Amino acid sequence: MQLEASYQCAACGQINYTDVDPSAGASQSYVEDCQVCCRPNVLAVTVDVEAGEAWISNQLEY
Repeated sequence: MQLEASYQCAACGQINYTDVDPSAGASQSYVEDCQVCCRPNVLAVTVDVEAGEAWISNQLEY
């Protein structure tokens, strides 16, 4: 099962949608490039498997 979540790019402000794999754990961190400006965002993902939801906070990778 994949969950879809969104985040606002820390560089250009555009909304990005991404799939989250809940089997990777309740707390995840990885880098994903913005789909618009291609700048790397460090995503901190929190997954609630029972509710079927994921939340993302992010910052630019330096």
